[in-house]
Amino acid sequence: MELWCRACRRKYGINEPIWRCGCGSPLDVRIDSQFPRDRIVKRRPNLWRYREALPLEDEVRVVSFDEGFTPLIFRNFKGFQVAFKLEYLFPTGSFKDRGASLLVSKVRELGIQEVVEDSSGNAAAAIAAYCAASGITCHIYVPETASFSKLTQIRMYGARLVKVPGSRQDTARAAFEAAEKSYYASHYWNPFFFQGTKTFAFEVWEQLGFRVPHNLVIPVGHGTLLLGAHFGFQELKASGMVKETPRIFAVQSENCCPLFRVFHEGLTYLPQIVEKESLAEGIGISQPLRWKQILEAVKSSQGTFLKVSEEEIVSSLRELSHQGFFLEPTSAVAPAALAQLVKRELVHSSELSVVPLTGTGLKAADKIASKVLDL
Repeated sequence: MELWCRACRRKYGINEPIWRCGCGSPLDVRIDSQFPRDRIVKRRPNLWRYREALPLEDEVRVVSFDEGFTPLIFRNFKGFQVAFKLEYLFPTGSFKDRGASLLVSKVRELGIQEVVEDSSGNAAAAIAAYCAASGITCHIYVPETASFSKLTQIRMYGARLVKVPGSRQDTARAAFEAAEKSYYASHYWNPFFFQGTKTFAFEVWEQLGFRVPHNLVIPVGHGTLLLGAHFGFQELKASGMVKETPRIFAVQSENCCPLFRVFHEGLTYLPQIVEKESLAEGIGISQPLRWKQILEAVKSSQGTFLKVSEEEIVSSLRELSHQGFFLEPTSAVAPAALAQLVKRELVHSSELSVVPLTGTGLKAADKIASKVLDL
């Protein structure tokens, strides 16, 4: 196992307490993942059942709420058979617990006592919860426009909350400066967070009878779930567990879709985006750090990028609610794109498509009430 930089190819020891390369670029984890199926199936149904594929050396340091192995259920949605993975059923209400459990466990293994994180809400809540469980002090930077419900959740965990005026990028800059004097437990900078989210792929593989779906339809902002899933399926292929990996369809909000533009306009840079308010606040990222990696993952899978309007998000959210799923609006983005995929014949009824439902509606009940229900 090692940390390595894609930009300059420098390598670091897996236990060096760093979160970025000396050249200023983000790091990734290299690990020779193993999948002993006979042992995996006998373990508790949580994400730590794949311990031979996770970069933690001391199991005593694991910080866990027995999270993971979220249900994978089949439903007809917009006339299309789809497998929804209920990621909103994690302890803090979103898939970000995957990354938080692994990252905070690694922070504990490294002996670090204080961390910094920034987020529009879900990642911050996850990091705050797992830090609370391990006695680690965390400073959370959030946009001042973040959901009141999410801010309440973060504060209840005992995190030191800093509200930053301005855009989501302003919040990121403030946290980055603070991290110069601390350890950045960032869900998009820190390589260990992605080592947690890759367990999404392992679970889908196992829940489908140790096979992979044809397609993944995933919302993307910073790409923590998309890249995690990509890493996970690539590791399964490298270890000989599967022969193929799924196509990845990445979905953005029309009000903030820099990756969609780069992909379809053939750009070699991130365009300047004038941020507009969107119901899908969780993916309102105008300058995603790992944008080149995200593009590479989608292209190599033979997938594409899509965008959905606010009206499509609301329609999807209503339809999902009427099927019994109470979700935050960001979770409705990927299902909203299914109609486009079917209409353009990018996916077919004979194929198996998996869509994560990423966060609970309780996170954004106030916004749903005012923007969707007009209460």
